Amino acid sequence: MTHAMQKGSNIPVTAVAVRAVLRWTGGPEVPDVDASALLVGPDGRVRSDEDFVFYNQPRHPSGAVWRLGKKQIGDAVTDAVQADLRAVPAAVDRVLVVASAEDVPFQRVQDLRILLYDATATGGSEPLAFFDVRPETGAETALICGELYRRGEGWKFRALGEGYSDGLVGLATDHGISVDENAAEAAQGAEQAAASGTAPAAGPTAEQTAAMPAPTPPGPLAPPTQAPPAVQPAYGYPQPVSPAPVPGQGGDPAFRLPVQGPQFIRR
Repeated sequence: MTHAMQKGSNIPVTAVAVRAVLRWTGGPEVPDVDASALLVGPDGRVRSDEDFVFYNQPRHPSGAVWRLGKKQIGDAVTDAVQADLRAVPAAVDRVLVVASAEDVPFQRVQDLRILLYDATATGGSEPLAFFDVRPETGAETALICGELYRRGEGWKFRALGEGYSDGLVGLATDHGISVDENAAEAAQGAEQAAASGTAPAAGPTAEQTAAMPAPTPPGPLAPPTQAPPAVQPAYGYPQPVSPAPVPGQGGDPAFRLPVQGPQFIRR
């Protein structure tokens, strides 16, 4: 039986693995919504940045939680995360299922719903539960749609719909993620300038050039003593996404975040 949930309600989860699907109605004026997950302890905070599963880090090192990616089903668009509850580390008390919308308010997202499925079921199984997520103000740019949480030896799912007006950055910071906001903003600004065709900053005027001291003539060039250092790729560019791991297997270190924290630069 499928449970139609209200905000704050909960249901027991007997399945050993579940799939949380975010679904909404797409359209030309509808922002792109991303699903992500945070694995938090009893204090509501992550143990490290690796406990954040999002578009630049698509699976947890434990192999317990990973993203499944987007699908178009008629007019609807979905994005999903999957969790093998047997593999969730013992120190993790809750798995938060999050929706974010690229700094666009959720009042422009139509028919947002979270559906919870038994990931071990085959065929066209009915969802275990669904919850229609309605932002309280409409200005939210990130929402905790629901959470899987431990209760005794088992698990439960709670419908939440808690919003953040400062987006995924604010939500992540509130749960203990170390966010490198300056690097993210600088990269996003460069991308936006390139997309809009913004001209580079103008050089000095003729008067300023005339007032500058004459350059010193260069001396003879010395022979190179060593090879130039290799250029290191900057973090934040699209990374290759591996297929979803077999539940229970470890994560891929290629998707681990740098020490300065995640940069929310979308692929």
